Amino acid sequence: MNRRELLSMIMSATGYAMIGSPVVLAASASTASYRSAEFTDSDQSLLSDIADTIIPRTTTPGAKDAEVAPFMTKIVDDCYSAADQAVFHDGLVAFRDHCQVRFGLDFSELSDQQRTEFLSEADQTARSYPRSQGSPAHYFIMIKQLTLFAYFTSEIVQTQVLRLVPVPGRYDGCFPYQEGETAWAI
Repeated sequence: MNRRELLSMIMSATGYAMIGSPVVLAASASTASYRSAEFTDSDQSLLSDIADTIIPRTTTPGAKDAEVAPFMTKIVDDCYSAADQAVFHDGLVAFRDHCQVRFGLDFSELSDQQRTEFLSEADQTARSYPRSQGSPAHYFIMIKQLTLFAYFTSEIVQTQVLRLVPVPGRYDGCFPYQEGETAWAI
């Protein structure tokens, strides 16, 4: 899988081009110790729980294992426009409020089934969100895109799920493919 395929997959899954993509693709700083001034620990925890519901641990590492939340907050802080940042932050507040109204609980207190159901509803709302040229996307689209991008570009996924060749050899257009092989890392 290369970056073009990853971006195409993200666009197919979310219905939007990657938000902030020119800057996001250029960003490669480590986020292992990144602490955002704009996101609280509670925000990081919520993003981690949402991402882990989108990509749970199975036989492969999940989004929490890939530590996607610090990456997501760094991209929002450093790569999103002020308008997109505002939509993202306001969206997290709305997400929390809607969860409290719907279940009377925080997202972290919901069962796996309730989390999945709640995210499915948020996804349907985001997909029916009216799009217009130049207006920011729905906040849940941003969360999904960042989750997928952070997950598939994380070291743990690159090394344990995908086949990583850090310094690729020559181009071979007729490389043999066997049914069921995993994708190549970018």
